[in-house]
Amino acid sequence: MSVDPSRGEPVPGEPAPLRVASVPFSDRYVDAVLPPGAVRVGPEQEPSRWLDEEFLVAHAGEVDVLHLHSGYGHLGVREIERWAETVRRLGVPLVVTVHQLRDAGQGTRSRHDAHLRAVLGTAEVVLTLTPSAADEIAERYGRTAIVLAHPSMAVPDPELGAERGLVGVPLGPASPAVPDPAAVARAAASGAVSGGGRLRVLARVGSDIDPGVRAMAEHGELELVVHRREDLAAQLQQLHVAVLPERCGTHSRDVEVCRDVGTRVVAPSCGFFADQWSEVVTYANDEVDGLDPVSLTAAVSVALTSPMPRPADRGWREEQAEAVRRVHAEVYAQVAADRSWV
Repeated sequence: MSVDPSRGEPVPGEPAPLRVASVPFSDRYVDAVLPPGAVRVGPEQEPSRWLDEEFLVAHAGEVDVLHLHSGYGHLGVREIERWAETVRRLGVPLVVTVHQLRDAGQGTRSRHDAHLRAVLGTAEVVLTLTPSAADEIAERYGRTAIVLAHPSMAVPDPELGAERGLVGVPLGPASPAVPDPAAVARAAASGAVSGGGRLRVLARVGSDIDPGVRAMAEHGELELVVHRREDLAAQLQQLHVAVLPERCGTHSRDVEVCRDVGTRVVAPSCGFFADQWSEVVTYANDEVDGLDPVSLTAAVSVALTSPMPRPADRGWREEQAEAVRRVHAEVYAQVAADRSWV
């Protein structure tokens, strides 16, 4: 028997929906993969209360599946280990989707590696987004991951057109992921000019802008556009080429947005961005050797000589999303049926 969400009353003759606690509660990806036969269990706050051991113990009986995506990087290694032990002790089925094998916001990979060891050692089912990531998960953590396509992240705006030759790169202040934003901007600008185009730097409202990038904008070497978070897809749609500046990472939602709106991507050699979409051009940039500016300049120039890709077919994208939701429904039903109560 299910529950009528409008009244909170049982619906006779229908199976009860699976109660899923997603971490985080909601974002574009989490919303896209939630199957129709599942309902999310709150609360809707960040960091998620489901990462708090006391809350988990008190409310474990209110969920059928706990699905961890992200949002646990603030926890210490021992904290995440204790949390994983509590999940095991309570018998709550844990599903983990590995979006990132490297936390770009941290200076080294040791903390995130320890987090993954703890949660993957507890997970009933592991999911990820590319075959290469699944291979690394098997090699490093001894777990077999189910590979699912990344669902659509944006719908093209029919009123917006792309400018041929326009190269865009999202840049903020220096960080472990992008230690020298100005170097990225200079190399990308060089590639844009050699390919007959120009560079636009995208900065989110309220974010700091690297002084070197700001100086380039003041000297007319690039265009600086400040945008709201919700306007990123529209900004990417106006580009011929989008550059991902990070020197570490695994998968990118921006790649999927660009696929949806028809913008070619230039992505770093780290991670598995090129596995996500065939229209990705790679350049040398990783946390071992750092940025090779000549490689980035060449990649941008090459990308500009290629035709603009067409936006993804919406029918195909919806079929893909339905398949992803169907697998999630099957996984949730399987682990919920196998739940062990202590």
